Order: sequence, then C-alpha cells, then structure tokens
Amino acid sequence: MEDLVKQFQSLALTEALPFFLKMGGAFILWFVGRAIISGFRRVLSLTLQKRKLDATLIRYVESLFSGIFTILLLLALLGLIGIETTSFAALLAAAGIAIGSAWAGLLGNFAAGIFLLVLRPFQVGDEINAADVSGVVHEIGLFVTAIDTQDNLRIFVGNGQLFGGNITNFSHHPHRRLTIKVPVIHGSDIASVKRALAEHVAKAPDVLAEPAVSIEIAEFALAGPVLAVQAWCRPQHANAVQDAMGHAIQDAMVSAGYAVPLNSNWILPKAG
Repeated sequence: MEDLVKQFQSLALTEALPFFLKMGGAFILWFVGRAIISGFRRVLSLTLQKRKLDATLIRYVESLFSGIFTILLLLALLGLIGIETTSFAALLAAAGIAIGSAWAGLLGNFAAGIFLLVLRPFQVGDEINAADVSGVVHEIGLFVTAIDTQDNLRIFVGNGQLFGGNITNFSHHPHRRLTIKVPVIHGSDIASVKRALAEHVAKAPDVLAEPAVSIEIAEFALAGPVLAVQAWCRPQHANAVQDAMGHAIQDAMVSAGYAVPLNSNWILPKAG
C-alpha cells in the first residue's frame, strides 16, 4: 500500500504538477496577453486619431492588428503547454488548400473589405443603400459591414455583397434633392398652384434657400397634369424634410382652394 502511495506521489510530482503549472501559466499568459492587446489597440486608436485618419480606416486597422496578435498569443499558449507549434503550423499549411476552398466566400469578403477601404465608395456615418439594405454605416469590418437601419436594427452585410453590387450613397454630396409629385385637375391655374406650393414648401423647416424650390410638370395623367415639387436639403435632414414638405404641400393646396383628382392618392378637402 505504501509503495502504491509513493508511486502516486511520484507521478503527481513528475507529471501532474508540471501539467497544472503549465495550465496555470497558460491562463495567466492569456489574460496578460489579452490585456496587452487591448492596451495596444487603445494606443493605436489614439495615435491614428491624432493623425486625423478616417474612422473607417482606424477601426479596420484595429481589427486587423488585434486578430494578428491574438493568433500569435494562441501559438505562444500552445508552445507553453507543450504542443509543438512548428508541427501545428505545418498542419495548418497542409489544411490551407481545403480551408481556402471552403472559406472562398470569407476570403472574398476580406478582399472586398480592402477594396472598400481603398476605393472609398462610403465611410462610417454615411447613409447608403446596398445589397437590399438601407441605413447608416456603423462599421466596416474585416469581413462584414454593420449597417443601422431606420427602425434601429443592425444588419451585418458581407463585404463581397456590398462591393459586388450597386451602392447608393445618400451622404456623399452636401445637398440632396427631394421630389414629391402632386396631381391637379385639368383647367386649374397651374401658375397659381406653382406659386402657392413654392411659397409654402420654401418655409418648411430645413429646406435650403439655395438651390431654390422648383415646381415642374412631371407628366400628364388622365385627370390632369402631375407637378413635381422639388426641394433641397442636407442629407441628414432628408426624412424630416420629406415629412415637412408633405404637410406644406397639403396646407398650400387646401388654403388656396385647389382640388386634386378623386382617383389620385391625395385626399385633400376642397376649400369652400
């Protein structure tokens, strides 16, 4: 019995204790390494911000360096535990072809992310429509781009889908034109209607004085001509201005006593 206990003690001292020491060291190395990586990421972010680089590029560089250092930390942990990292690297290289073919879409997203940063069709904070998603760009990552929609949903779209299709950037130019169509009946005094609409729409909040509000005949319907009321605003005010234009147009039509075709989508009371 005593011999068996001595064998267990010897085994614990020669095998178990070194293993637990290695595992403890690995845990310590992991937490210390993660803390160093987080500190480096903060320092890198502050440095790039002081150089006044674009926020999109800063986040992309942060993600890239954080991923590289995390992989190096994992390799260091494997070496500390006793796993041969050279054979592990060789195994990764041997599996590279299979992984590459399986991750073709992921690598395509990575390459597309680089092109998005180089060509700059949009940046963080821009409102875009791409890959059937509309919203404000929150972040351009290594593989996906995060977009916040108007109903406060965050959608992650693969960079390959964004780069491979049409991208509409609503924030690219300082001014944006909004158009609302207004049907009127045949025989209406078009000149008076235009003046009333221009006067009311120009007073709507956040409508720019220059370029000025314009009213044009867009088309002719069976009941009468259809006017296109066009106003300019800053991109960030587009939704509010669209709503304000609608109210201004309705007030102009009602106050001036103009009727619209009954078969149109407009339902306005005719002033008596």
